[in-house]
Amino acid sequence: MPLAMILAGRGAIVAGSDRSLDQGRVPAKFDALRDQGVTLFPQDGSGIVSPDQLVIASAAVEETVADIVAANRLGCRRATRAGILSDLFNDSRLPIGIAGTSGKSTVTGMVGWILHACGRVPTVMNGAVMKNFASPDAPFASALVGDGAPFVSEVDESDGSIARYRPRIAVLNNVSLDHKSMDELRTLFAGFIAKAETAIVNIDNDEAAALAAALPCERVHSFALDRPADFAARDIVEEAFGSRFTLCVGGNLMPATLQVPGRHNIANALAAIAASLAAGVPLADAVAAIAEFAGLRRRFDLVGEARGVVVIDDFGHNPDKIAATLDTLHAFPGRILMLFQAHGYGPLKQMRAELAAAFADRMRDGDVLVMPDPVYFGGTVAREVTSADLIADIAAQGHDARHIADRAAAAAALVAEARTGDRIVVMGARDDSLSQLAAGIVTALEV
Repeated sequence: MPLAMILAGRGAIVAGSDRSLDQGRVPAKFDALRDQGVTLFPQDGSGIVSPDQLVIASAAVEETVADIVAANRLGCRRATRAGILSDLFNDSRLPIGIAGTSGKSTVTGMVGWILHACGRVPTVMNGAVMKNFASPDAPFASALVGDGAPFVSEVDESDGSIARYRPRIAVLNNVSLDHKSMDELRTLFAGFIAKAETAIVNIDNDEAAALAAALPCERVHSFALDRPADFAARDIVEEAFGSRFTLCVGGNLMPATLQVPGRHNIANALAAIAASLAAGVPLADAVAAIAEFAGLRRRFDLVGEARGVVVIDDFGHNPDKIAATLDTLHAFPGRILMLFQAHGYGPLKQMRAELAAAFADRMRDGDVLVMPDPVYFGGTVAREVTSADLIADIAAQGHDARHIADRAAAAAALVAEARTGDRIVVMGARDDSLSQLAAGIVTALEV
């Protein structure tokens, strides 16, 4: 969607199809695309009518999908989503790439907002809706089209396409297990930061710090919360939905505030401020702008409160993200009731042990975890590890963890369990309808 919005915003004639459109899922998102001038077709080949069309597909679109079959039959030019995006990125005057296993969407949003607020008119490509840019006319603002020099984009390692990007400024948030093996991730992230004139690296993360150590020190700007770094934070005061701290940059001390909670977001802010300075923004301007950053949808997103129970919608789906969310919640009193939907059977198999540890190490007495079956939109998939397997791993360590296959039933179980002072958090990726589920939990609590 954000790539389509950028191409349409730059004057291209854009049409498309999506499996979720055919399934009737999240219709408001597709209405927003139509409002941007994007024509939508069923994914049955009917939108592919001329060899002059360029057909762009994401990595999730198989060769057997009717649109791709039609494109091959007509001899249409083919491209990947990553290929087109990396070409736009590399051709920009100031390409700023944000990478890492976790936090890249937030840092992308923060950098984009700082540059926008400081008059740099950036183009921003994000995987999440940026609240600062959302409006009634643009409710799904996961992209921003500007005519300034900066092109700010999160860069994905999951399909290896990170190797295509040539950033002038590169941010590396962290390196930990997610879609690929650690050896593959080290190679991909090392290659990414090696191309940059300025690499901004989280040295609290041992893996990222080791990659940064291989670069000339004059090209690396470090940030950290727990170690001495070029960009650091002291006197941290966490609040339920924000934080305050003292920013330390080269001997300069400056008070800073955030509207997004958690120590991980303070680290994200350090990365964003460092990237903005590398792009030429004065420090004071960057600090003033980031205080107005409203966050991203589905990143610790407060959905509502009813009967004294707070409901939060969150993108947590890998071990680092889940750990950050639970640490943020446990900084304040109250039980945590969790609904976690795995974002596929493959990731569940890849990260089984690490996911189990992320929950088991942080769950406290009274906390409850329910898991429905993983998200599945169609196509071929091996179901070697299931939600029931992960739940068994966590329950074996003495926690209240329950497998409830049907998602609606899982949500209902949390509603029935909830009492005043609890926090319900809905976690998962790839499935936009999780936000609707979270809103439905608020409604059910109100009854």
